[in-house]
Amino acid sequence: MRLAVNIDHIATLRNARGEKEPDPIEAALLAEQCGVAGIVCHLREDRRHIKDNDLARLRQAITTKLDLEMAMTTELQEIALRTKPELITLVPEKREELTTEGGFDIVRHFRFLTEFLKPFKLAGIEVSIFIEPEKKTISLAAEAGTDIVELHTGLYALKQNDERVLELKRIREAAAFAKSLGLKVVAGHGLNYINIAPFREITDIEEVSIGHAIIARAVMTGLEEAVREMLRILK
Repeated sequence: MRLAVNIDHIATLRNARGEKEPDPIEAALLAEQCGVAGIVCHLREDRRHIKDNDLARLRQAITTKLDLEMAMTTELQEIALRTKPELITLVPEKREELTTEGGFDIVRHFRFLTEFLKPFKLAGIEVSIFIEPEKKTISLAAEAGTDIVELHTGLYALKQNDERVLELKRIREAAAFAKSLGLKVVAGHGLNYINIAPFREITDIEEVSIGHAIIARAVMTGLEEAVREMLRILK
Protein backbone atom coordinates (compact mmCIF):
# COMPACT_ATOMS: atom_id res chain seq x y z
CA MET A 1 0.00 0.00 0.00
CA ARG A 2 1.32 3.43 -0.95
CA LEU A 3 1.55 6.44 1.35
CA ALA A 4 0.88 10.07 0.42
CA VAL A 5 1.85 12.65 3.05
CA ASN A 6 -0.17 15.80 3.68
CA ILE A 7 2.14 18.67 4.63
CA ASP A 8 -0.53 21.27 5.50
CA HIS A 9 0.33 21.40 9.19
CA ILE A 10 3.96 22.19 8.53
CA ALA A 11 2.53 25.41 7.07
CA THR A 12 0.21 25.76 10.08
CA LEU A 13 3.21 25.74 12.39
CA ARG A 14 5.07 28.24 10.21
CA ASN A 15 2.08 30.57 10.06
CA ALA A 16 1.76 30.60 13.85
CA ARG A 17 4.72 32.99 13.94
CA GLY A 18 4.24 34.54 10.51
CA GLU A 19 7.81 33.63 9.61
CA LYS A 20 9.49 31.29 7.12
CA GLU A 21 10.14 28.16 9.16
CA PRO A 22 9.37 25.35 9.08
CA ASP A 23 9.19 25.27 5.29
CA PRO A 24 6.51 22.90 3.89
CA ILE A 25 8.52 22.43 0.71
CA GLU A 26 11.52 21.15 2.67
CA ALA A 27 9.16 18.80 4.50
CA ALA A 28 7.74 17.54 1.22
CA LEU A 29 11.17 16.87 -0.23
CA LEU A 30 12.24 14.99 2.91
CA ALA A 31 9.10 12.84 2.73
CA GLU A 32 9.86 12.06 -0.92
CA GLN A 33 13.40 11.03 0.00
CA CYS A 34 11.88 8.57 2.48
CA GLY A 35 9.94 6.86 -0.31
CA VAL A 36 6.39 8.23 -0.19
CA ALA A 37 4.25 8.03 -3.31
CA GLY A 38 3.10 11.63 -3.27
CA ILE A 39 2.59 14.90 -1.47
CA VAL A 40 -0.83 16.29 -0.56
CA CYS A 41 -1.67 19.92 0.18
CA HIS A 42 -5.00 21.68 0.67
CA LEU A 43 -5.20 25.22 -0.67
CA ARG A 44 -8.13 26.46 1.37
CA GLU A 45 -10.21 29.46 0.37
CA ASP A 46 -9.08 31.29 3.54
CA ARG A 47 -5.41 30.22 3.02
CA ARG A 48 -5.14 29.23 6.68
CA HIS A 49 -2.10 27.02 6.10
CA ILE A 50 -0.86 26.42 2.56
CA LYS A 51 -0.42 29.68 0.62
CA ASP A 52 -0.43 30.28 -3.14
CA ASN A 53 3.34 30.66 -3.16
CA ASP A 54 3.70 27.33 -1.33
CA LEU A 55 1.69 25.63 -4.06
CA ALA A 56 3.81 27.19 -6.81
CA ARG A 57 7.01 26.10 -5.08
CA LEU A 58 5.68 22.61 -4.46
CA ARG A 59 4.85 22.26 -8.14
CA GLN A 60 8.43 23.13 -9.03
CA ALA A 61 9.97 20.86 -6.40
CA ILE A 62 7.85 17.71 -6.27
CA THR A 63 9.11 14.77 -8.34
CA THR A 64 6.59 12.09 -7.25
CA LYS A 65 2.97 13.24 -7.37
CA LEU A 66 1.35 16.47 -6.24
CA ASP A 67 -2.23 16.08 -5.03
CA LEU A 68 -4.01 19.41 -4.65
CA GLU A 69 -7.02 19.24 -2.35
CA MET A 70 -9.48 22.01 -3.15
CA ALA A 71 -13.06 23.19 -2.90
CA MET A 72 -15.19 23.26 -6.03
CA THR A 73 -14.83 26.96 -6.82
CA THR A 74 -13.98 28.84 -10.00
CA GLU A 75 -11.01 30.55 -8.35
CA LEU A 76 -9.41 27.27 -7.31
CA GLN A 77 -10.22 25.65 -10.63
CA GLU A 78 -8.24 28.39 -12.39
CA ILE A 79 -5.33 28.02 -9.94
CA ALA A 80 -5.26 24.24 -10.40
CA LEU A 81 -5.34 24.43 -14.18
CA ARG A 82 -2.50 26.94 -14.11
CA THR A 83 -0.45 24.91 -11.58
CA LYS A 84 -1.04 21.52 -13.22
CA PRO A 85 -0.72 19.09 -10.30
CA GLU A 86 -0.83 15.41 -11.23
CA LEU A 87 -4.06 15.12 -9.27
CA ILE A 88 -6.77 17.27 -7.74
CA THR A 89 -9.02 16.04 -4.94
CA LEU A 90 -12.32 17.82 -4.46
CA VAL A 91 -13.26 18.21 -0.81
CA PRO A 92 -16.08 19.99 1.01
CA GLU A 93 -14.99 23.09 2.84
CA LYS A 94 -16.50 25.29 5.55
CA ARG A 95 -14.72 28.34 6.93
CA GLU A 96 -15.48 27.51 10.56
CA GLU A 97 -14.33 23.88 10.52
CA LEU A 98 -11.02 22.84 12.06
CA THR A 99 -10.56 20.09 9.50
CA THR A 100 -12.65 18.51 6.75
CA GLU A 101 -15.70 17.08 8.48
CA GLY A 102 -17.13 14.66 5.94
CA GLY A 103 -17.36 13.59 2.33
CA PHE A 104 -18.23 15.73 -0.66
CA ASP A 105 -22.02 16.03 -1.18
CA ILE A 106 -22.02 14.58 -4.66
CA VAL A 107 -25.80 14.15 -4.82
CA ARG A 108 -26.40 17.85 -4.26
CA HIS A 109 -23.66 19.08 -6.59
CA PHE A 110 -23.74 16.42 -9.30
CA ARG A 111 -24.86 18.59 -12.21
CA PHE A 112 -22.29 21.31 -11.58
CA LEU A 113 -19.63 18.71 -10.81
CA THR A 114 -19.79 17.07 -14.23
CA GLU A 115 -19.13 20.42 -15.92
CA PHE A 116 -16.49 21.45 -13.38
CA LEU A 117 -14.40 18.35 -14.11
CA LYS A 118 -14.25 18.71 -17.90
CA PRO A 119 -11.34 21.20 -18.07
CA PHE A 120 -9.23 18.94 -15.85
CA LYS A 121 -9.86 15.97 -18.09
CA LEU A 122 -8.81 18.03 -21.12
CA ALA A 123 -5.66 19.15 -19.29
CA GLY A 124 -4.68 15.57 -18.42
CA ILE A 125 -5.07 16.13 -14.66
CA GLU A 126 -6.49 13.19 -12.74
CA VAL A 127 -9.54 13.89 -10.58
CA SER A 128 -10.40 12.42 -7.19
CA ILE A 129 -13.37 13.11 -4.95
CA PHE A 130 -13.31 12.73 -1.17
CA ILE A 131 -16.56 10.89 -0.45
CA GLU A 132 -18.32 8.72 2.09
CA PRO A 133 -17.88 4.95 1.59
CA GLU A 134 -21.35 4.45 0.10
CA LYS A 135 -22.32 2.77 -3.17
CA LYS A 136 -24.60 5.59 -4.30
CA THR A 137 -21.92 8.26 -3.96
CA ILE A 138 -19.33 6.02 -5.62
CA SER A 139 -21.66 5.35 -8.56
CA LEU A 140 -22.25 9.08 -9.02
CA ALA A 141 -18.52 9.76 -8.85
CA ALA A 142 -17.93 7.27 -11.65
CA GLU A 143 -20.78 8.73 -13.68
CA ALA A 144 -19.38 12.25 -13.26
CA GLY A 145 -16.08 11.15 -14.77
CA THR A 146 -13.74 10.94 -11.80
CA ASP A 147 -10.64 8.75 -11.96
CA ILE A 148 -10.24 8.13 -8.23
CA VAL A 149 -12.38 8.06 -5.10
CA GLU A 150 -10.86 8.85 -1.73
CA LEU A 151 -12.94 7.10 0.91
CA HIS A 152 -13.53 9.12 4.06
CA THR A 153 -12.16 7.18 7.05
CA GLY A 154 -13.01 9.78 9.69
CA LEU A 155 -15.91 7.83 11.16
CA TYR A 156 -13.78 4.71 11.34
CA ALA A 157 -11.14 6.65 13.27
CA LEU A 158 -13.71 7.91 15.79
CA LYS A 159 -15.46 4.61 16.47
CA GLN A 160 -14.39 1.88 18.88
CA ASN A 161 -14.73 -1.90 19.21
CA ASP A 162 -17.66 -3.47 17.30
CA GLU A 163 -18.68 -0.16 15.74
CA ARG A 164 -15.21 0.27 14.31
CA VAL A 165 -15.31 -3.27 12.91
CA LEU A 166 -18.60 -2.50 11.17
CA GLU A 167 -17.27 0.75 9.74
CA LEU A 168 -14.17 -1.02 8.46
CA LYS A 169 -16.44 -3.58 6.76
CA ARG A 170 -18.34 -0.71 5.11
CA ILE A 171 -15.08 0.76 3.84
CA ARG A 172 -13.88 -2.61 2.55
CA GLU A 173 -17.12 -3.21 0.66
CA ALA A 174 -17.12 0.32 -0.75
CA ALA A 175 -13.56 -0.09 -1.97
CA ALA A 176 -14.42 -3.35 -3.73
CA PHE A 177 -17.45 -1.75 -5.36
CA ALA A 178 -15.44 1.26 -6.56
CA LYS A 179 -12.80 -1.04 -7.99
CA SER A 180 -15.48 -2.99 -9.84
CA LEU A 181 -16.50 0.25 -11.58
CA GLY A 182 -12.96 0.79 -12.80
CA LEU A 183 -12.08 3.49 -10.27
CA LYS A 184 -8.81 3.79 -8.40
CA VAL A 185 -9.37 3.78 -4.64
CA VAL A 186 -7.51 5.64 -1.92
CA ALA A 187 -8.49 6.47 1.66
CA GLY A 188 -7.82 9.07 4.28
CA HIS A 189 -8.78 11.18 7.30
CA GLY A 190 -8.04 10.40 10.93
CA LEU A 191 -5.69 7.52 10.14
CA ASN A 192 -2.76 7.08 12.52
CA TYR A 193 -0.05 4.65 13.59
CA ILE A 194 -2.51 2.42 15.46
CA ASN A 195 -5.71 2.36 13.43
CA ILE A 196 -4.00 2.04 10.04
CA ALA A 197 -3.04 -1.62 10.53
CA PRO A 198 -6.26 -3.25 9.19
CA PHE A 199 -5.98 -1.30 5.93
CA ARG A 200 -3.00 -3.40 4.90
CA GLU A 201 -5.50 -6.21 4.28
CA ILE A 202 -7.83 -4.15 2.07
CA THR A 203 -6.11 -4.77 -1.24
CA ASP A 204 -8.60 -2.68 -3.23
CA ILE A 205 -7.28 0.46 -1.50
CA GLU A 206 -4.08 1.43 -3.29
CA GLU A 207 -2.97 4.37 -1.19
CA VAL A 208 -3.66 6.18 2.07
CA SER A 209 -3.29 9.91 2.68
CA ILE A 210 -2.02 10.83 6.14
CA GLY A 211 -1.03 14.23 7.48
CA HIS A 212 -1.81 15.17 11.07
CA ALA A 213 -0.65 11.92 12.68
CA ILE A 214 2.70 12.03 10.90
CA ILE A 215 3.35 15.70 11.64
CA ALA A 216 2.37 15.17 15.29
CA ARG A 217 4.76 12.21 15.57
CA ALA A 218 7.47 14.25 13.87
CA VAL A 219 7.40 16.75 16.75
CA MET A 220 8.73 13.95 18.96
CA THR A 221 10.86 11.88 16.59
CA GLY A 222 11.70 14.08 13.61
CA LEU A 223 9.92 14.01 10.27
CA GLU A 224 12.16 11.46 8.58
CA GLU A 225 11.63 8.86 11.31
CA ALA A 226 7.89 9.61 11.49
CA VAL A 227 7.47 9.01 7.74
CA ARG A 228 9.67 5.91 7.72
CA GLU A 229 7.77 4.45 10.67
CA MET A 230 4.46 4.79 8.82
CA LEU A 231 5.99 3.25 5.71
CA ARG A 232 7.22 0.29 7.77
CA ILE A 233 3.72 -0.25 9.15
CA LEU A 234 2.14 -0.16 5.71
CA LYS A 235 4.67 -2.58 4.23
